[in-house]
Amino acid sequence: MSRHRNVRGYNYDEDFEDDDIYGQSVDDDYCISPATANQFIYSRQERHAPKEEPLEEEQYGDEDVPVSPTISHNLDPLDQAKSRDVLHSKLDSEVVPKVARMTVSGKKQTMGFDVPSTAENGVVTTSGRRGGSPENATVTPATEATSKRPETPSKGSNGDETSTAPTPGRSSGKARQAISIKAELEKRQGGKPLLNLVVIGHVDAGKSTLMGHLLYLLGNVNKRTMHKYEQESKKAGKASFAYAWVLDETGEERDRGVTMDVGMTKFVTNSKVVTLMDAPGHKDFIPNMITGAAQADVAVLVVDASRGEFEAGFEAGGQTREHALLVRSLGVTQLAVAVNKMDQVSWQQERFQEIISKLGHFLKQAGFKESDVFYIPTSGLSGENLATRSSLSQLTSWYSGPSLLEQIDAFKAPQRSVEKPFRLCVSDVFKDQGSGFCVTGKIEAGYIQTGDRILAMPPNETCTVKGITLHNEALDWAAAGDHVSLTVTGMDIIKINVGCVFCDPKDPIRVCTRFRARILLFNIEVPVTQGFPVLLHYQTVSEPATIRKLISVLHKSSGEVLKKKPKCLSKGMNAIVEIQTQRPVSLELYKDYKELGRFMLRYVGSTIAAGVVTEVKSI
Repeated sequence: MSRHRNVRGYNYDEDFEDDDIYGQSVDDDYCISPATANQFIYSRQERHAPKEEPLEEEQYGDEDVPVSPTISHNLDPLDQAKSRDVLHSKLDSEVVPKVARMTVSGKKQTMGFDVPSTAENGVVTTSGRRGGSPENATVTPATEATSKRPETPSKGSNGDETSTAPTPGRSSGKARQAISIKAELEKRQGGKPLLNLVVIGHVDAGKSTLMGHLLYLLGNVNKRTMHKYEQESKKAGKASFAYAWVLDETGEERDRGVTMDVGMTKFVTNSKVVTLMDAPGHKDFIPNMITGAAQADVAVLVVDASRGEFEAGFEAGGQTREHALLVRSLGVTQLAVAVNKMDQVSWQQERFQEIISKLGHFLKQAGFKESDVFYIPTSGLSGENLATRSSLSQLTSWYSGPSLLEQIDAFKAPQRSVEKPFRLCVSDVFKDQGSGFCVTGKIEAGYIQTGDRILAMPPNETCTVKGITLHNEALDWAAAGDHVSLTVTGMDIIKINVGCVFCDPKDPIRVCTRFRARILLFNIEVPVTQGFPVLLHYQTVSEPATIRKLISVLHKSSGEVLKKKPKCLSKGMNAIVEIQTQRPVSLELYKDYKELGRFMLRYVGSTIAAGVVTEVKSI
């Protein structure tokens, strides 16, 4: 057994200490100088980059190797490569130190990038090199640049065209767009105006199921996808949630059976392009609902017609009242009330009228005009009276009004502030493939084009718009009212948060920590005093704040000052107050930008006031 080595106790270092075989590299067997290796590497690159040819001959021309530029450039590329190989072999045969050769080859490669610029400018600059006469040094490159001019600068000029051509194009486009932005908006989508619709209501009123079924009936969801949702929902024990899964896309929303974030999609009616926002109904997600409602033009309030459910949503603690107040305070004036689940009460007219009378009285108090509120009996699960008018005898016997889709189509589209400076409130920030990052949000005013420079406030950082996406379609421009995704570069993603505002650098938005506002107090249990802590909801911002001063109490209708410096404010009062935020926020005056001048105040999970900005105190 002596022929077997003691492997465990073996010292390999001693055994292979002076051994030439172990650890020997390829260079020991097949030795090649760095210059020669460099030469081969360069030859491979040369095939892909023929523009470096003149420089190589120029370099070796200085080493007193006679090369005729005229002959070499008239040869086809294969013959040129052969002549170059011969040239390299001659150089290697000379007695030149390796360091010198490496220096020359390194210089040759670094200088290779300067060739197009020298040829483009028409000025040939030569550095002082060893050997070779000055005449050779200046004449040879000049001749080579002349002979190669049709080839080398052509690539450079193309590169210049791609980099410089868009600049005048963009500026001229900008000037043209500034004149005809309204005309461009009319051309888009076949002249159909854009309408931002938010769906609101108490939790479990059937909002997601109602709109999911409507999208399916309109053909926005194909049968295959719908069948998949039905099978998956049955497996999860939630067969009736199949249509809701069209809008509730995340796993957590589907597991809990509750909408948590604002789902967004698009559908087209006969006369409008509608951006649909499905807001959460649960009171824990009211901040998300405010974000959706702040971006809406019109709203659909969904109420549950079944016994006990409507009352639970409408009475104190229900979200029907709060949602209606919120959307009215955030500027929504047109409202469609979808009385859902009417099939559970056998389409009774008495139940429908009872709900209308209760809701109508409250909505009038909230500030809605009777002529702007419409009531539609529906069933989200069966699809009755959604996309087309129902033919069900139980319903048609007493209801002859429009279907839900017809009512959405009949809404008046609001006027867009396209002429005002650009404003976009950021609702989401994420890193996308490629350079830069993406921000999504609604353009509140003005318009944007690719290539524009925009300013982000409060960070006060500028960036460039590289791409604009609207409903997964790439566009060159977008205007007020559009929910877009912008790809921006030239800025760190860490500096942008949800709630930042992108604006025109020439006319930036105001940034402040203190501002004055006119507020209307809702039903509050605790009177508001100086130093009262609140949560400020403004567009997509949710910022802790404090009511610093109570300036005056106003008359509700006339706006006259009833009392100056009140000690406290109770429910139903209209007052001027000064609010201070913990961090700087971007605000606009209500009189300048109505969309950007509204805000809500919340305290301990309930909305206590709505307000408009009257004065901004700059930092």
